[in-house]
Amino acid sequence: MPIKYTPPSPEDLSALKNSLGLTGKQMAELAWLAGDQHWRKYTNPNPDNGRQMNPQMLFTMMAQLELDAETLERILNRMRAVGATIELDAS
Repeated sequence: MPIKYTPPSPEDLSALKNSLGLTGKQMAELAWLAGDQHWRKYTNPNPDNGRQMNPQMLFTMMAQLELDAETLERILNRMRAVGATIELDAS
């Protein structure tokens, strides 16, 4: 299914972080990033040092915000069924 996608701007992502009341570390965890230094790349307004968010990462974040735990676990189980190993940190 081809999609047309324009990523959110660094300002949009900063506004999301602020509206959720989360730290950079928490946003990195939501995006399944290794650390907050990686999150900062997505909120850096300088195009030479910034990074655009791909639709898969944005989908991952929004799914965790919108789906109930049972539905999210069902999706993770489907991922496991095709060979992925995935465990979410309970923190």
